[in-house]
Amino acid sequence: MAVYEYKGLDAKGKKVDGIVDAESPKAARQKLRKQGVFTTDIAENASGSAVRRTSEGKGGGLAVEVDFSKYLERVGVGDIAIITRQLSALIGAGIPLVECIATVSRQTEKEKLRIALREIREKVNEGKNLADALEDYPGMFGDLYVNMVRAGEQAGALEHVLERLADYTEASVELRGKVVGSMTYPVIMLMVAMAVITFMMAFVVPKITKIFTDMGQDLPAITKFVMWTSDMVQGYWWLGILLAIAASWGFRRYYATDAGRLRVDGAVLKVPVFGKMLRMVALARFSSTLATLMEAGVPLLRSMGIVRRIMSNRVLRKVIEDAQEAVREGQPMNVPLRKSGHFPPMVVDMISVGERTGDLGPMLNRVAISYESQVSRRLATLTSLLEPMMILLMGGVVFFIAMAVLLPMLQMNALGS
Repeated sequence: MAVYEYKGLDAKGKKVDGIVDAESPKAARQKLRKQGVFTTDIAENASGSAVRRTSEGKGGGLAVEVDFSKYLERVGVGDIAIITRQLSALIGAGIPLVECIATVSRQTEKEKLRIALREIREKVNEGKNLADALEDYPGMFGDLYVNMVRAGEQAGALEHVLERLADYTEASVELRGKVVGSMTYPVIMLMVAMAVITFMMAFVVPKITKIFTDMGQDLPAITKFVMWTSDMVQGYWWLGILLAIAASWGFRRYYATDAGRLRVDGAVLKVPVFGKMLRMVALARFSSTLATLMEAGVPLLRSMGIVRRIMSNRVLRKVIEDAQEAVREGQPMNVPLRKSGHFPPMVVDMISVGERTGDLGPMLNRVAISYESQVSRRLATLTSLLEPMMILLMGGVVFFIAMAVLLPMLQMNALGS
């Protein structure tokens, strides 16, 4: 079945446009006529918005307009959070779902997302559930989103579920922004430091050390090391690039295997400071996602399966997979989590209390709030410490190079006196 983009007039004479699925242009016109739409222009859009046609060509013909925005645009989590919040507000105002989707599609700035929403509107208008329509766009709406919407539709609480989804998505974007923002400055500082040191080794140091070499003087070990490093940078820089590319390729191949990724992810969690930070971010995401799913009415086993798939660290994913299997066999979730050693006692104890009292969702929410606040504080502390550490590191390297140059000069002065 092809996809057609149309423009036309409704029963009140108002201009409308959108997308419709049909076997042929004639079938599409008949389908739209049944919906009360008189089409003025219709054209196949098999590429999903890459090509549009208008009736503005010469002689009244159809002019072809190529739109590459589909390939250039990227629909991010923030964009999904915005339309989710808008849908929740519109549904809460009592507006029919099809009209809500149409309104949101007109307001979004991303062409790719606008086309997807129009297609979703058509599918819902044809009788499909919203969750089933969203499921056809896994690149935009993941398992978590689709399952929560399905639970909201079944419980008749779609407005509240969308509101909770918007809260969760916005919190995820905020947490990710804090992590990325906190690490941006140190990474830039490191790159600048490496560029400065490479420049000194390739252009500055050789000119100075050439004087000592021409004099035939016995040089200190530190000077010989700096001169050797400078020669390597000058003469074998291409070898360093090749080794870096080979190491990167080898690491990617190894990390692509199940055993390799499991070992690397396990080693990452053991890295001082950063490993603990990554574990806290993962636990915050685990707790908030599981709480959001459960409070939306998604069964525990299905919720754990969704959470397991969104965990990027394979070691923690394996822990959740084992916990899911234990729950399926009738055990409490806190038992395998405690045995794994990857979940702190505080988290396990709160999950245990939630399971006993039947308030697992609220308990997980408390864990998520606690860990998100801890992550924010630790990120602020880490950022404030990394800046002076980077300055000291760069200053130490420059001091080392300066000493390598100054020591031979001091020896020359001593000999001359």
